[in-house]
Order: sequence, then C-alpha cells, then structure tokens
Amino acid sequence: MKLIPLKPHAGIVGFESYADEHKMLDLSLDDFVERPSSSFLAIINGNSMEGVGLFDGDPVLVDRSLDAKTGDIVVAVLNGELTVKIIDIENRLLISANPQYRPVVIDALDEFTVEGVCSFSLRMFRPSHLLAK
Repeated sequence: MKLIPLKPHAGIVGFESYADEHKMLDLSLDDFVERPSSSFLAIINGNSMEGVGLFDGDPVLVDRSLDAKTGDIVVAVLNGELTVKIIDIENRLLISANPQYRPVVIDALDEFTVEGVCSFSLRMFRPSHLLAK
C-alpha cells in the first residue's frame, strides 16, 4: 500500500470552490460613479419600471450631467410629480416598462424637467435600513 501525504485543510469537502481560484478585490460603489459631483442616489417607488429590472425599493444612480436621449431611463418632474420613466424625446412621451401603464404625453403646457439619467442600478434582495424611505 502506498501512502499519499495530504496537508490538513479545513473547509467544505467535495467540490473545489470556484472562489478559491480568484483573489478577492476591494469593491466600492464609488468606483461606479463617473461624475460624483453631479450624481445622486434615488430609490424606485412602485412597479412601473419592472420590465427593465427596476423594482420597488431598488436604488438607482442618477447622473445630472448626462443629456437625456430617446430610450434613456430618466428621473423627471412632470407637473410637480417626480417620476422614473423611459423617455421618447421625438414623440414627447414618458414610457413605463410595465404594460399596465400607458405612455404619458408631455404636452406643451406641462411643466417638465429631466432631473437626470439613470446610469446604474442595484437589485435589492433584502431591504437595507441605510436606504430607508
């Protein structure tokens, strides 16, 4: 009988961990913010944007320095009401990503401003007290 020397190793036996092959890197959300002085964090409220993966309570990074383009997800104020929608500039529409909601036409008499473009989102699987409403 041949003995094979083994080093003692604590942990889970069986399959090797994929993570063992990779070095852990420090990660900061600051690394994802290209323009910190013009960015802010907003929290999604409601279900109108679920079709693009934005769920109630999810944080989104909003960049005020970006010019909105058709197809962008924007934070906008329409007649005093804050909203997050897909913008269609040519047709003057704010579009939800949920078929339960109809597009909103931006009329010439409406007070309308784009506060910023949503550039990044986080999927929240467990609500954080740090982002409490």
